Amino acid sequence: MHDASSTEPDNDDTLDYLAARLVDGKLTGSPVEDAVDLLRIEKAVREILIAVGEDPDRDGLVKTPARVARAYAELFAGLRVDPAQVLGTTFEANHSELVLVRDIDVMSLCEHHLLPFRGMAHIGYIPGANGRITGLSKLARLVEVYARRPQVQERLTSQIADLLTEKLQPRGVVVVLECEHMCMAMRGIQKSGAKTITSAVRGSLQEDSRSRAEAMALIMHS
Repeated sequence: MHDASSTEPDNDDTLDYLAARLVDGKLTGSPVEDAVDLLRIEKAVREILIAVGEDPDRDGLVKTPARVARAYAELFAGLRVDPAQVLGTTFEANHSELVLVRDIDVMSLCEHHLLPFRGMAHIGYIPGANGRITGLSKLARLVEVYARRPQVQERLTSQIADLLTEKLQPRGVVVVLECEHMCMAMRGIQKSGAKTITSAVRGSLQEDSRSRAEAMALIMHS
């Protein structure tokens, strides 16, 4: 595990570093933080506080701009990581049926209001003729990298499916996201608890209705 004060990792270590940093919450001096214009964010947050009628110099807010800047460096860390690196290493396996990982925690920020949406991602694929598979944790990490950037759920779902299709060359891919959006719960219509479900299906799972139904049944089974 990398220490937050370490020098910038090479490409092979970037994703491991990012995952370790997100778990430990270590940001100071990190490559992810160094790649962000923190001072510019701080100035912008200070102006927002003034614009809404707050005093950015009062005790409770004086450090808020700096905190928000560091938080954004973390929340948008995926902008500085190449998602394709997640699937850089694949393995041969004698398996030709569905591989499915359910209930991957996903958190992102809606690009329309910069408010969070959170839920679960479910990813399945059928290995292709080359028999290549990827580590199960890589699927979760792929979700993490794409989610750590301004997003819409529909695009996030498709990006995961498309990269899996490109890198693994599987016979079929299915990705389903179930998320609650704070831009719907905290503002506007203010309906909490509503879930948005999106799916992206590729290859044989798109073409074969029976295979698609089987995959969806496994995903939605509680």
